Amino acid sequence: MKAGPTLSATDVHVELGGRAVLCGVRVAFEPGWTALVGPNGAGKSTLLRVLAGLLQPRCGQVSLFGQALNHYPATERARQIAWLAQQADDAGGELSVFDVVMLGRLPHVGLFGTPTLADRVAVQEAMAQTECLAWQHRPLAELSGGERQRVLLARALAVRAPVVLLDEPTTHLDPPHQVALVRLMRLMGQSGPSGQSGKSAPRTTVLSVLHELPLALAADRLVVMAEGRIQAVGSRDDPQVHAALRDVFGGAVRIERIGTQWTALPEVG
Repeated sequence: MKAGPTLSATDVHVELGGRAVLCGVRVAFEPGWTALVGPNGAGKSTLLRVLAGLLQPRCGQVSLFGQALNHYPATERARQIAWLAQQADDAGGELSVFDVVMLGRLPHVGLFGTPTLADRVAVQEAMAQTECLAWQHRPLAELSGGERQRVLLARALAVRAPVVLLDEPTTHLDPPHQVALVRLMRLMGQSGPSGQSGKSAPRTTVLSVLHELPLALAADRLVVMAEGRIQAVGSRDDPQVHAALRDVFGGAVRIERIGTQWTALPEVG
């Protein structure tokens, strides 16, 4: 029997500043990597914040493993959902990289707890995954924007949550590290939170907001949004998804297959 979705939104409405931002959004996410795409102002980041429990909708409900998200205690929710915000925060600017990534273990350790060997292993593995292990003793404030982004991503991965929500995670990253991140999100969607793969390991549900359509077209599934509504949901091979991408971007892109990969090309006439 097929398990239900990991995370879902049902008839979610959100208004910000008196303006409707999400209009009756109904969507469900299963294990694997899903890319959330659409033009500026489509409501992508707002939906991600609602799914993370950081923004309460005017009406509608978010469910995690079949239970209303607002029924989860805050600590348990933080163990289940890891979050990377769109804008890099300044928290811990004077802390070392290791200590910043260790903040991802707070839901497990507690504010006044002492990290265990397992916590330290989780932090080391997260830094290795995002290629920032070599800087673990440097202050966060000394790093470039791209380096900071990799550290903050490591902090999210260190939670080892079954759900990972990433809002524009490729911000500040150069092309090689964008590609590395795509490979990592694919791997996360195929394995459990601690990186173990196989039938016994629960797969991670990864949801990322992306503006780079060629990167998004590497995801297992895409959710296309425009004007606060879901326009299409499907695999990267789905013709309806390709048509929706062309429509929401006003015909400015075309979707083509190059070798084994789909990509988005500018339609300049």
